[in-house]
Amino acid sequence: MSSELEALRQRFIERAGQITQSIGIGRVIGQSFAHIYFSPEPQTLDDLTQALQISKGSASMSVRQLEQWGAVRQVWIKGERKDHYEANDDFGRIIRRALLDLIGRRMETTDTLLEDSEAYVKRDQGKSQDPEHAFMERRIKKLRHFRDRAQYIWDSSVLRLLLK
Repeated sequence: MSSELEALRQRFIERAGQITQSIGIGRVIGQSFAHIYFSPEPQTLDDLTQALQISKGSASMSVRQLEQWGAVRQVWIKGERKDHYEANDDFGRIIRRALLDLIGRRMETTDTLLEDSEAYVKRDQGKSQDPEHAFMERRIKKLRHFRDRAQYIWDSSVLRLLLK
């Protein structure tokens, strides 16, 4: 690969890392995907560790996450014992699966807290004369309203079409 093409490839790898880091996924996941995506040949964990100067454990964890989202797939190379990976270029599907995993999981954990809070407020209705209790009750109701609206948007067919 020419030095200009390699420099361009490195810019994509660095930018992908910045993007994933900025959204809280971690820099290595973005860099790993970009490295595999812009590699003409399937890549091994050793290739990732060498190219990105990361530990094998970090490379392994990022590839496992990328596999879970369908961003990379393992490919078989005749005569090779190491696992090799190539990138999927169906970006809509990758983003949809990542969002379902990341946001869906966070919404579920928030739901538990919200349900527990609502049960507490309902159980202690007699305390609603207490200004602090009434304040918390109003805040929890607002959160429930927001959560229900977010769920409506999350379940929206328009959003599903955008992420198709």
